[in-house]
Amino acid sequence: MFEPVIGLEVHLALRTTSKLFCGCSAEGFGARPNENVCPVCLGLPGALPVVNERAVELALRFAVALGCEVPNTTYFHRKHYFYPDAPKNYQTSQGDVPIGRHGQVVLPSGKRVGITRCHLEEDAGRLVHPAYADHSLVDLNRAGAPLVEMVTEPDIRSAEEAREFLAEIRAIAQALDVSDAAPEEGKMRADVNVSVRLPGEPFGTKVEVKNLNSFKSVAAALGFEAKRQAQLLEGGRRVVQETRGWNEGGQRTYSLRSKETAADYRYLRDPDIPAVAIPDERKRAVLAAMPELPQARLGRYLADGVRGTEAAQIAYDHAVARLFDATVAAYTGPAQNVANWLTGEVAGRANALGVSAADTKLTPAALARLVELVDGGSLSATAAKDLVPDLLEGADPAELVASRGLGQVSDVAALEALVAKAVEANPELVERVRANPNAINALLGKVMAASQGKANPDLARRLLEERLGG
Repeated sequence: MFEPVIGLEVHLALRTTSKLFCGCSAEGFGARPNENVCPVCLGLPGALPVVNERAVELALRFAVALGCEVPNTTYFHRKHYFYPDAPKNYQTSQGDVPIGRHGQVVLPSGKRVGITRCHLEEDAGRLVHPAYADHSLVDLNRAGAPLVEMVTEPDIRSAEEAREFLAEIRAIAQALDVSDAAPEEGKMRADVNVSVRLPGEPFGTKVEVKNLNSFKSVAAALGFEAKRQAQLLEGGRRVVQETRGWNEGGQRTYSLRSKETAADYRYLRDPDIPAVAIPDERKRAVLAAMPELPQARLGRYLADGVRGTEAAQIAYDHAVARLFDATVAAYTGPAQNVANWLTGEVAGRANALGVSAADTKLTPAALARLVELVDGGSLSATAAKDLVPDLLEGADPAELVASRGLGQVSDVAALEALVAKAVEANPELVERVRANPNAINALLGKVMAASQGKANPDLARRLLEERLGG
């Protein structure tokens, strides 16, 4: 049985307002074609680059978080290739002295994945292939946008491990505020290197699959490619080292070109860009300012009594985690109660709107108050769920309860009177309940109807059980 050997190359668009070497906007998403360009990103003669210090800071933060060794001086190189989306006929990247090397990521499963290198580079442009034309169009809005690329060791052994690794990297990047890491916007892209071998044998011939823009595509491409290579070897044929693309519609890889080596790119140190100094005190400052990362956050939630499923769901969404922490700080009860609402009804209603709960007008104070109203018996869980859409629009739960008359009846004397009337008016139901205690829901329904749904159902049930038991 052949096993896959997998390495990943992950590209993250850095959260900067301008490009890596010029002042053009780095946000090309939604802009008109070739709107955000200048002589530098167009590669015009005489245009000189200036390094974006913010991009260096973000890449440094990311490298330190991954436990990389960071040099005291790093350099930029020209990576030469000829393609329409590269107007300079080279990409400015980093060669033999990247900003980080020899790091490591530990996955929630305990799997350790080595990080070979972490480096800064500029993005390429984008080719558009109109269906109606016999030519292609070039949009250079993205050309020169800052990326941080990380390359793993071939430590991954399954598509599921690859997916787990990508989820961890996305969560780390978001927690660091380094990148939005949104695959759907092209802000997180992955190339995969995969070979197959018999367990214990040397590595096989690797194949690269380029530009996978979703975790689902990565898993599917890895599954297909590992199976394709295994079938070749089982049939006595050899695997060719090459670069392949991914056909999303056909769910298969296809050959693009023979695989390049580093020598093919003719890396040269860029004479127009000075070396970047990273003194030890700067590294220490970055480490000291490191925020809480997802696994540490998950551990904190578990220690606070939040169940594993809800804790992981919250901890690995940075924006939702901030909402959760602020809500728990404003709330007087167990953190699990907030987690139940945030990952349940609130998440469901927000998802139906196509957004995250953190992207709505829901405030921590409003969510904390809603949960407290339910905890205290002033509002039924059913009525509270109906208020969630209003809370997502910024409404105050206490005001909604008052204006709509939704307050739950938890007064014992008032409920005892309703229970007495229900028992007196429904002797047949009473006999059914005495014969089968599970039939009490029918009698409870009478109490709820008499209260117009405002009776505290748990208290009403207890009073019914006490009355009938007596």
